This record gives sequence, C-alpha cells and structure tokens, in this order.
Amino acid sequence: MAQSLAGLASARVRRILRFFPESSQAEREELRATARELLDTHGEKVLTGLRPAERVMWYLASEGRAEDLVEVVRGQRRDPGGFLVTGARRPRLVLPGLRGLALPERITALERRDLPVTAQLTSVEWRGGDLVWGGYAFVANLPRPSGRIGRFAVLKHGKTGRLIKLRLRRTRNEQATVASGQALHCYDQTGFEVVVSARRLRELAGRGGGQWFLHIGIPGPGGIHTSRVRQRDAGTAGHNQVRHLADGSRLVVGFTKDAVSITVQQPPAEVESCTVVDGELLLVARARSGAEVPAAVNITQGDTKLDSPLTPLSGPSGSADAFRRYRAVFSLDRLTANDPSGIRTRPFTVTLKEAGGQGREALLAEGFTTGRHGLAPGRELAVHRDERGRLMLATRPVRPIVDTMTVTAAGELVIEGTYPGEEAAGKKVILRHGVRLEEKEVPVELADGRFTVRVDPEAAPQVDGPALPLCPGRWYLFFRDADAWDKSGDIPVTLRPEQVGELPLRFSGPQRAGGQQPAGGQQPAGGQQPAGGQPRAFTVDRREFDRIFIEPERLLGPDEHGAYRQRILREEYFQEQRKLPLRDAVLYLSLGGKQFSDSPRFVYEELVRRGVEVEHIWTQDAGLPEMPAQARVAAWGSRAWYEALARSRYVVVNTVIGDWFVTRPGQRAVQTWHGTPLKKIGADLLGSPKSSPAYIASLPHSYRQFDFVVSPNAYTTEIMSRAYCIEGGMFESGYPRNDVFYAPDRAERAARVRERLGLPEGKKVVLYAPTWREDQRHASKLYKLDLQIDLAAAQAELGGDHVLLFRKHPKVHGSVPGAGRGFVWDVTRYPDIADLYLVADVLITDYSSALFDFAHSDKPMLFFTYDLEHYRDTLRGLYFDFTTRAPGPLLKTSEQLVKALRDIDAVETEYKEKYARFKKDFCEPGDGLATARVVDRMLAGGPHATAPADG
Repeated sequence: MAQSLAGLASARVRRILRFFPESSQAEREELRATARELLDTHGEKVLTGLRPAERVMWYLASEGRAEDLVEVVRGQRRDPGGFLVTGARRPRLVLPGLRGLALPERITALERRDLPVTAQLTSVEWRGGDLVWGGYAFVANLPRPSGRIGRFAVLKHGKTGRLIKLRLRRTRNEQATVASGQALHCYDQTGFEVVVSARRLRELAGRGGGQWFLHIGIPGPGGIHTSRVRQRDAGTAGHNQVRHLADGSRLVVGFTKDAVSITVQQPPAEVESCTVVDGELLLVARARSGAEVPAAVNITQGDTKLDSPLTPLSGPSGSADAFRRYRAVFSLDRLTANDPSGIRTRPFTVTLKEAGGQGREALLAEGFTTGRHGLAPGRELAVHRDERGRLMLATRPVRPIVDTMTVTAAGELVIEGTYPGEEAAGKKVILRHGVRLEEKEVPVELADGRFTVRVDPEAAPQVDGPALPLCPGRWYLFFRDADAWDKSGDIPVTLRPEQVGELPLRFSGPQRAGGQQPAGGQQPAGGQQPAGGQPRAFTVDRREFDRIFIEPERLLGPDEHGAYRQRILREEYFQEQRKLPLRDAVLYLSLGGKQFSDSPRFVYEELVRRGVEVEHIWTQDAGLPEMPAQARVAAWGSRAWYEALARSRYVVVNTVIGDWFVTRPGQRAVQTWHGTPLKKIGADLLGSPKSSPAYIASLPHSYRQFDFVVSPNAYTTEIMSRAYCIEGGMFESGYPRNDVFYAPDRAERAARVRERLGLPEGKKVVLYAPTWREDQRHASKLYKLDLQIDLAAAQAELGGDHVLLFRKHPKVHGSVPGAGRGFVWDVTRYPDIADLYLVADVLITDYSSALFDFAHSDKPMLFFTYDLEHYRDTLRGLYFDFTTRAPGPLLKTSEQLVKALRDIDAVETEYKEKYARFKKDFCEPGDGLATARVVDRMLAGGPHATAPADG
C-alpha cells in the first residue's frame, strides 16, 4: 500500500504540524518545504490518501498558508476528525467555522472511505418467538440520513450473498453520541430496532445450514452506506445464544468475527448428557432416525488423546421420541492423569468422529445439564458448555458457582451459590473494579457447601478504610484465601450456565431517606441525593459467558454524559448560568474531584470554623471519593457543577479547570496549587518529548482567571511564575495544607486518625507515598503501580514492630500486595494525606512533592529512587541536584530500604544538618497561619470580609 504524506514525513515534522499555532517561523518554513518536497516527489496520491481533515492540513502546509492552517489546527483540537458534509451526489468537506476557507475540490471531495459507518449492537432480546436486535448505526460526520430512502436492515448470507429484508424501526439511542467520542455531532437519532419474526427464523432454518449477517444501510451523500453490525464486549449483546427449533435445527444468534449473525445448524447428532459414574465419564449422544451417527468421541488436551466408540443404548420401553441414543465411556483416571495443581485451568477439546475420520463439534441437545466432579483437593472436573452450545470439559480449581440472585426491599444484592465446604473454608470475597483495579472486601456466609454474599452497593467495605459506594464501572467477584498475599490465587465467581438467560438483572440500590448517608460520610449518586430522592440504578451482567459483574449507573445523566454534551454544557448552559446573580457559595475542587483534601479542604474548614455564611459545594469525580457530610456535593461535569462554577461567589481549586473557564465580575477564584516542584513542570518542559506547546500556550489565559495563586515558599514562587506563565503576583502565604504540622491539636488529630485506621499501638508507622511514572501504563492507558519494594521481605524483617501505610498517587491504579494482613495498609482512599503525615514516624517517597510537606514535621525521610537516572535524564527532569540536597538517603534497592528503616535513628542523625538546610530552603513560611492568610485575602473587599481571622 502506498504511503501517505504523513507517513513519509519525519516525527519532528509531524510534531510541527500538530503544534503549528505555537511553532516558530523557522519551523513553519521547515514544514512547508518538507510537505512541498514530498508532494513533488511522490505525487498527489500521498495527499488524497489521508483522512479528510488531515488532508486539508497537509495541503495548507504545502501551500504555505500559515494563517489558515492555524485556524484549522485549532479547530481540529476542539473536534478531532470532525467536519460537516455538503453535496448530495458529490459530497464535500466543510470545516466548522471555516466555510469561507478556499480549498480545491480534490482536497474537499469525499470518497466512501472518508465516510465510514459505525454500526453497534447494544441489546438482544426475545419477544415471544421473535428476535429483537437493538443498537445504533451512523455515518461518521453525518448525524442524519439523507435522501428519500430511510435506513434499512437486511440479513446477508455469508457465502451466496442472498439478501433478506428485515423490519427496522428508528429509535433514540444516546449511547451513539457518547460512544462516538466526538463533540461536534449529535447521533442520538441513529438508534434502531430490528425484528426477525419467528416465522422468518423458521424460514432461515428451512433454507439449510449457513451464516446470515446483519447489515444496516444508511442513505447519504454519494449513495447508500452499509456495514455489518458489531457486537458489544459484555451482556446479551456480547454473547451468542442458542435457539432450538422443533425440526431439530439450531440457531446460534450471536457473532462471527465480531459481526452480528445467525448461524443455522442442523447437526446429525447432539450430546444429551455427560456425567461421572463409578470412576467413568459417561457421554450420551442422540441422533434422529435416519441421520448419520458418529462412530466415536475423541477428547484431547495436549499430549492426552482419548477415544471411545459410540455404542447403541436400548431406549426405555415405550419411548415415543424420534431419537436413537449412543454412549461413550472414558476412564476418569486416564482423563485426569496429568492434571496440574493450583489455579490453572486445563481445557479439553471434545469431538464427535464420523466413520471416515471427519470430526464434528460436540453440540449440546436442548435441556443439557452442566455439572462438576471433585478430583484431588482443590480441583474439579467441570462438565460445562460455552455460549455457542458446545460441550466443554476442563479440570480446574474448584469454583464458586452462583445459582440464585435476589434484591432485598432495602436495595441490597444477595448472591448465593454452591462452593464445597472444604474449598470455601478460610476464604473471603473480593469485589474488584475491572479498570481501576480498586478492591473491596464484602461479607460472605459459608454453610453446607453454599455461600451467600451480601452487597450494599452504596456502602461496600474497603480492605483498609470506611465503607464507600461502588463507583461506575464493572465490579467482578472473586474468592481469595484469607491469608493470601496478593490476587494471584483469586478464584472468579461464575454463574451457572443454565441461568445466563436470567441476566441482565437490574435493580435500585439502597434508599437514603432524608439525605441519610452511609458510613464514611458518603452520599449516593455522585454525592447528591438524586431529584425526588431516587436511589441509583445497578445492573448485574456477564462477560466471557459466565463471569458476572455488578455495574452501577454512570455518574452523569443522559444530558451530561460524553464529549458532545459536555461541550453543550460549557458553551451554552454554563454561559446562561453566568448571567444569573452570584450566590454566597464556595465551590471546591481538589485534584479534579478525586479527593476531599489538600489546601481546599483547609480553606473549607477555616470558613466553617469562622462561621462564614456561605454554602459549601465540593466537586466529586466518578471515583466517588469520601466527601464532608455537611457540604453539598456536585459531580464533576454535571449540570449542578457547571451551575455552581458559574454562580458561586468563591471558587477554590488546586488544579486548573480548563482553558474554557473565565471568571466573572464579583467572583473570586483562588488557585492553591498542590505541591512544591522537584520535577519539571509547565513551560520548563518545552522542548522535551513529553511537552505540549498547546498546553503551555494556554497557561497565561488559564492563570489570568485566578485572583491569586498560592505559593508555599520563595523557591516555588520563582518557578511557578515562570513555568505557568503567571502574569499576576503570587501569594507567598505557605500552603494551607501544611498548617496541620503546627496545629495546637495535632496530637489529638493524630489519635483520631489512628483510631479510624485501626493502627496497632506500639508499632512504628511508615508512610510510603511515591509519585507516578508517565511510562508505566495499563492497557487501559491508566497509570499502573510500579512496585519495586519487596513487601514480603519487608514484612518478614519489620512486621513485628512496624506497619507500612501505602499511599498510591491519585493517578495510579493497581492493587497493593499484602494489604489487609497486618503489615501493609492500603490508605489510598483515605481522604487526605495530611492526616497520614501526622501518624507517620517515617516517610518513604521518591520525587513526589510530599517530601517538601513532610519536612515541616522534622521526622525522617527515606528516598526510594531506584530509577533516578531514567526519571531525571529521560522521563521528566529535576530542578536541582537531588543527590546533594535530599534531606535523607537515596536508596536503590528494597534491601537498602529495609536496612535504613531498621537503622532509622542513625539515618536521622546522619542527615540532621542536610534536613535543617532543606527545611530552611523550602518550609518558610511555616508558622501554621497560611490558611488564615489565604482566607483573609480571599474574603477581602467582599461581602464576607468582616469575618474575623482568629490567630
């Protein structure tokens, strides 16, 4: 395939184009010359093969039209890949806001490949005997079909191409707009419902075996656009279903290579039962009279290959059905001779062999019952089925299998099932988030080989900490040994195959009447009692056929969710609210709504202490962190949040809000920021591979919105003023969050924190708070835990007289090994690290700004800088030579770290002078009055300025 112009250009030139509005004149000329040279060398084909908006940008670059290119690049930042389409027969591209942009037709002309179709299944259900598919389908950048012909659906035979037209009804499907990921178009009206009647299904079976694929046709510029419909990754719209017809045909309603299909099967024989009797595996197959009967059954797994002939069974006296039955017998000892121990699953392939040696899938008859048979301790033989109705045999660890799910009147989910008593003994149940990897331990009752799990989705216990609501996302259930070190031996909870049709199970969670909150001060539904006092909705569904999960409804409502609706809220609703009078309220935002913490928390507590008559509103993100019970809570990105941002007289934040945010007359916005910089930030990263010139260019505007920016010390004032392009003066008050080290009641506060965490008396408390690594990511793109401490070895050496509080960075996701076993405590979900500083005797960190805060305590610090050279020289860069100024030892290995903890008194003595110099450089002012100074300045000259600033 010929390369495109973008593919031929170097990474440097592509970067110039990406950040063209911020580029220098020399860079612009380099881009123009390169684009022109590539076009002259390779011809127009390298340009016309690009995606439409990209094609426009490279054309303008080659022509040296810098002003036009600046506008196009900025537009594409707002709406990547987005454009408008004009022309019914000869479609052409028009860029939003740039209708007057002069472009040749070869650049604006749109081919069929430029207008791809997205067709997605979202639901499958049966209404009587009718099959009903639901989903959405749209042509990219065409939110509405054009022409006189409406959208249509057909089944297309995979081999012959024969078409069967189906009944399609248009529906509204808001998932389409959300899933598109773009902010320019609304695709809500592109939903569909397609019905395949029972009569039509019988007709398909009558045509014989084969596959039929669902296609959606959409009229648009240039003709009809068609596409196969794609499956989901979970639920009924993500799994095959088997339908048995009276004539012996089977319909597999599901998917082939991710495309929605109906497969017609007419098997000559099916497996009717598979059981273990007296040490033998007995398989019974049945065949209709006149059908060809398989000669044998073959079971294979690696080097294990077993065969058994199918021998006739005499039917019961007076049997009236039309089947002949046969059986195959296998030695259970031979089948399981090489079974491994532990948690490994060993699957077998079962094949029905014909006389000529040809193999057929072992398809299951209607009414087949799955089962299991105990083997060696902890192992079982599973007689299972898959979603396509095939026999599956496997040896595996004994699994907990759900057979009953109910919801109590109070909104509690009760999950029951079988788990042999000897296997369940000494186990606990873990709920794990599929993306965040956060874990909660839920109560389980074990009796007589059965288990009962009760889940209050608004108050699920954490391993170390208070009960909190389940945040949006999928929560999977596992059994784990009570003394397990990590998740490596977890056993998944699965659903009995015969009951997969009972899902999805939808229910309403607990009702918090009168604003009642569960333990931990947490409010339901994004922190607010929903309108009308309605509880949140939850769904139990499945993945990988029988793996069940619990999924809370998303935090934002239908008119708030997704990039498109967020744009509408910002551009329309937020602007409307700005025209209304200001309210005496304070909106707080800490780390994007991830915590009730940091300097915004201390400003809040000072205002409450003074009795300032304002409403307090805290921002909460989708992780549903713990929030103060006395405040109103607004979900990040909700209408309530935009209203609060537009109308609150005071806004207190420690991160930027967005370059779209503009304060209004009479509104005070305070930026407290969240750390003294060791690693490079903002404009000081310019020129590095990780820098974003567009972000850096937005900094002056973003920081103009704040009445003042808080600085903890003179060092930070100089760096932040330059790196964040702060045009106004900074307020060098010290960080309010560090007043905790000077509070008169700090001993009492520490005692309350110890009690809340349940820390044992007499043990030294070590707090580990590392920063995140930009180059350590999960497949989901979230940052993962880069754990280099040997926690097991640390526990063996220190567990008798130490506890380790493990505080992950808010951006990091991953479970902490050993948490909950007495030595390691995962305190990531604890609201504020400032409280943890009070109970810590020693801090372990790396390049985190925590070191500057903890220096106020005069307590020792250790620096686990196992990747110092990589982090400093490649990843991020540091502002000063950490090796010479660090107020504690820089340690490379886990062994060194453990030794330093054991010899902490000697370390403290050795670094006493360095610590004193460090504190003088970075901890002034440090008098416990920072919060008062910040609040006084925030209120000065306003309607609340008379509130006394005690102390």
